[in-house]
Amino acid sequence: MSMLIRTEQSSDHEEVYRLNYMAFGNRENESRLIEKIRSSEGFIPELSLVAIEGDQLVGHALFSKAKLVGEETTREVIVLAPIAVAPGCQRRGIGSALIREGLGRCKAWGAELVFLIGHPEYYPKFGFQAARRLGFDLKQFQVPDEVFLVCQLEEGQTPMRGELRYPDSFFG
Repeated sequence: MSMLIRTEQSSDHEEVYRLNYMAFGNRENESRLIEKIRSSEGFIPELSLVAIEGDQLVGHALFSKAKLVGEETTREVIVLAPIAVAPGCQRRGIGSALIREGLGRCKAWGAELVFLIGHPEYYPKFGFQAARRLGFDLKQFQVPDEVFLVCQLEEGQTPMRGELRYPDSFFG
């Protein structure tokens, strides 16, 4: 069956909520996070992606704005969170397709950096690297160095370094 990756529409919201609820072990944290991000300044509609097979929504990825705070300046960056694939559809390339499409859209949107907290064995195939080793910091979440990752979208450029700050929509 062929898969379509497209921009999320408002008619998808309920199904995206259910998908994330099921994909994250029947807990609502990620589904509620998506709702908070959608109603925040950090939401970029064209960077909320869904994967469709037939008439079924089988995946969702949300890329949104965050800030990188340096010594002298603050810059907008992108964070990927959450990403989910329907439990019966995992390990078929749906998540990979969502990430590749999302990174391409982030680059076209003008983003230089995309950050995430995720599995260090999975994300490097998309260009993600350990962020702290590259001079980035994260203080809002206490996570091991190997799961705090960054993808530099413009090869050869030396991006600004600093502390990643997730927006308020990620808390509370």
